[in-house]
Amino acid sequence: MQTLVIIDAQNEFSAGGKRPVPDVLPALEVIKKRIAIARKNGTPIAWVRHFNRPHESPAFMPGTWGSEYLPGLGPDVSNTLEREFKKDVYGAFTGSDIGSWLTDMGSSAVLITGFYTHGCVSTTSREAIMAGLAVSIDPDATATIALEHALLGKISAAQSKVAALLQLENMGARMEAL
Repeated sequence: MQTLVIIDAQNEFSAGGKRPVPDVLPALEVIKKRIAIARKNGTPIAWVRHFNRPHESPAFMPGTWGSEYLPGLGPDVSNTLEREFKKDVYGAFTGSDIGSWLTDMGSSAVLITGFYTHGCVSTTSREAIMAGLAVSIDPDATATIALEHALLGKISAAQSKVAALLQLENMGARMEAL
């Protein structure tokens, strides 16, 4: 069975957030479609939400607007197939019990969506691969930012997303668009 995993679909990545992602709205629409399909088909949904530690950036602080889910998203608390997992690092498997929950749900595969493609989506995907899960990613249901370094140069948000997805595909992840 495949479980839908939604990584960090939080307000902080919207235009008004502290970590705005240029393509958040198109990705959000695909994530919403994935959620509707999962709920209709009785597919488990793992909701992963990031919270920064007190000594870190003021972004993603518990109890703030930025740490809340993007509009129209969040677990259906009446649905036993949906569960929230909280993290304070890039990967959802580190410091949470998502791995054991997936096992308990009978999931041998995950479909990963969410934000930052190059960071939390990538790290969670790698952790899932290392855990022996079949990993799929919907490239249209993820987005990230441009990256720049004085020695390495600059790549656009679209290039950053493609580079991260190509690396994950090379490691065994499958790209699965609607």
